[in-house]
Amino acid sequence: MLPQFQMTGQATQDVLLQQNKVLRNTYMLLALTMVPTIIGALLGVQMKFAFFAGSPMVSFLLFLGVAFGFMWGIERTKHSAMGVVLLLGFTFFMGLMLSRILQVALGFSNGGSLIATAAGGTGAIFFTLAGVATVTKKDFSFLGKFLFIGLVVVLLAALANIFFQIPALSLTISAVAVMIFSAYILYDISRIVNGGEDNYISATLAVYLDIYNVFVSLLNLLMAFGGNRD
Repeated sequence: MLPQFQMTGQATQDVLLQQNKVLRNTYMLLALTMVPTIIGALLGVQMKFAFFAGSPMVSFLLFLGVAFGFMWGIERTKHSAMGVVLLLGFTFFMGLMLSRILQVALGFSNGGSLIATAAGGTGAIFFTLAGVATVTKKDFSFLGKFLFIGLVVVLLAALANIFFQIPALSLTISAVAVMIFSAYILYDISRIVNGGEDNYISATLAVYLDIYNVFVSLLNLLMAFGGNRD
């Protein structure tokens, strides 16, 4: 019986080492993705990049097409270096997309402070929830269905608001999005910790999108309630 126990213990240790490796690589790649995101955002602000300047509906659909094209490519190549290249290209594109809301924020006299507060709040949410998932090692996979339904509702509401342009609906979408994507951080980190995700490129993509959407939604709320045009 002893050799069997030893083999079982060794197998468990190997699994834990693999999970820790995926988590470590995810954090390292996640930090790297911030570089092209910042470059894209700064370039977009300087160029006054306005992807949604034309027809909002056409622009929205075009954005989804490019974004899903990148994500499809990343998933197809996630076991090779090309997956990292495509991921970094995607984050540069998302940085360009981010530049529009940054331009709006910088139109406020306290715009820099609003952006810094949104970034700080996003960081606090990420480190807190990632810490909870990592330390407790609790399996939060049961959240998956509820979060997906919530995500679909938010996307449909955002699509509808392109036509209706209701400020109250926009704020509601942002508030709900902060909660949903914060919960997604907990869910996605938990999947890595518990072995539900064993590819660090896919894991990085998921967590990056969580952080990105929390930041954008927080910034929207801060501009609505704390923006100062004086």
